[in-house]
Parts: sequence; structure tokens; C-alpha cells
Amino acid sequence: MARNPDRTPEQTDNGHESAGDITLPTQMAGSGALDRLVETARNYARAAASENTIRAYARDWAHFARWCRMKGADPLPPAPELIGLYLADLAAPAGKTRALAVSSIERRLSGLAWHYRQRGFSLDRHDRHIASVLAGIRRRHARPPAQKEAILPEDILAMVATLPRDLRGLRDRAILLLGYAGGLRRSEIVGLDIHRDDTPDSGGWVEILDGGALLTLNAKTGWREVEIGRGSGPQSCPVHALEQWLHFAKIDFGPVFVRVSRDGRRALDRRLSDRHVARLVKRCVLAAGLRPDLPEKERLALYSGHSLRAGLASSAEVDERFVQKHLGHASAEMTRRYQRRRDRFRVNLTRAAGL
Repeated sequence: MARNPDRTPEQTDNGHESAGDITLPTQMAGSGALDRLVETARNYARAAASENTIRAYARDWAHFARWCRMKGADPLPPAPELIGLYLADLAAPAGKTRALAVSSIERRLSGLAWHYRQRGFSLDRHDRHIASVLAGIRRRHARPPAQKEAILPEDILAMVATLPRDLRGLRDRAILLLGYAGGLRRSEIVGLDIHRDDTPDSGGWVEILDGGALLTLNAKTGWREVEIGRGSGPQSCPVHALEQWLHFAKIDFGPVFVRVSRDGRRALDRRLSDRHVARLVKRCVLAAGLRPDLPEKERLALYSGHSLRAGLASSAEVDERFVQKHLGHASAEMTRRYQRRRDRFRVNLTRAAGL
């Protein structure tokens, strides 16, 4: 039976995810112990990339497969010449199709390379048909990255003030304040468990201490600890908000942030999706009336879950090194990308040099 190039390698015929073609070597006979190891290896392989990344890569492959069909080409095996043409079409499409940003083109190429690896092929991104085209696209079309608006201290207080005092409101207040004070990514917020190893999909855990909350996170750059001190008052304290949510939701095991029943009276077992954080930020931005000078559509586009992280970096009046450590950045330059407002000329090398 011919393989369908549109189908992602994680999708089996019954729709469940699998980890590519991880099986026993053909020369080995199966056994209960070996079958268990195969399943264990598949579970580890599934955890090699986040669900969001795999979904994005699946869309990338589906788009490329459709493009190949329309051009009368076969996506398998990888042909650098064909992929170079595909990249060029993404950067300068014909007709009314919108050109992709350079970062989106690079991400799409990463998605193709990932899918080829799952199929047992290797894509040489340094081949001249790919590398030279991509270098030209970067040179001609690269722009500074579009940045989301930072949520400032007065903004976050206005946003949490719009939330109701029911169970759902307690949860969302804790999400916003903890995400802001911790400079957390959406996935880091919803990935928290109460204790270490509570759930297989845990992204970290939280310890509430006298001075604040200590988060241990399995982040993009590896394990790191984030210290969140107590605030100046109960209305703005992220640790108090977290304690209130855990107390009234009666959560003492498993995910910290879960769904709430339809009647708003019970916390359920199911962990929230990171998309909830993005929707929550946008909803509260509108409710708090931030940036009233802009139409609603533009306001929604201006803010996202990342606005919490940018807000902390822009507002914390401390040495930049502490902000860098708090956000888990490997370089100060990356931290500066998050700072929407700062004293750019505090260090004046012109005068220091004697001019």
C-alpha cells in the first residue's frame, strides 16, 4: 500500500499518536520484556518535542505536501532543489497569497527537516540549493521581530480587578499574577504540579514558603528555579492569589491549574491548555480598557501570553542580571529584547571614552 505523504508520522491509521517507527530490530524475536521496552522508548520519543511544536510541524508538512501535489512533485525522498523552490515561493508567492515572514520560513524548514528524520531521511540544510536561497531571503526580507506589548504593573492590576470572585476568577487571578511575577511562559504556567512527579506530563512543581513561592521548572533551556516573593498587599500578591486558588479549589495533588465545572463550583482534574493563558490575557485586556486609542482588533493582536513575560522584564527596577536569571535567558541581549522600556543610555560609553 502506498504511503500517504500528507499523513504525519505520529498519526497511525486509528488516529492515535505513535513515535515514528520505533520497533524491535528485524532479527530479534519479540518478548514481553522487549515489547515493554519498545513501548517505553516510544513514550520517550513522544516527549522529545512539545505538543505545540509537533502540531506546528504537522501543519508545515501538510502545507509542503499540498504544494508538491500542485507542482506535480513528490515530497519523498527529500530533494534540496525542490525545497529551495518551495522556500522561494513562500518568500515571494504569486498572486494574492501573502508572503511569510523570514522567521516563519525558517520554522517551516525546521518542520520539514523534522518530518524527514521521522521517515528515516536526512535533509541537508547546508546544500547550496537550500542554504543560498535562505540566505538571500534573510538578506532581502529580514526585519526586526514584531514584539507584543508589555503589560505594565498598573495594567496587570487593572486586569485582575475585572475578574469575578468565584472559583474561576480565583484561578485566573492566580494565573495572571503568577505568570507576571514569575516572567513565565504560557506552557510553564499550566505545566506546574503541586509536587514533584505528580503527573507524567508535569513541567515542574511549586513549593510555598514563608517568603514566597519557589517554582522548579523544566523549561526550554533546561531545569531552573524561579523565586516569586510575596507582594505588597493581598490584591497584588501572586503567592496569596495562588494560595487562595489552591485552598478553595481543594487542590493538593496533580496539576495546579485545572478546568472548573460548568457551574463554577468545582475544580476538575483536567489540566488547562496553554491557550487558555493567551485567551485570558486578551479577554482581560479588553475588559480593563487597555490601549483605548486602538480598535479592538488591533488591541487583541497587540497582546498575548508573552506580554506577561515582557511586562516583568520591562518593569522590574533591578539589576539586569537578576532579570536575566529570573527569565532563564542565556544572554543579556536576549533579556533586552523583552524590555520594552528601559534607560537605554544609563551606561554612556561615549562619555566614558572621554568625548
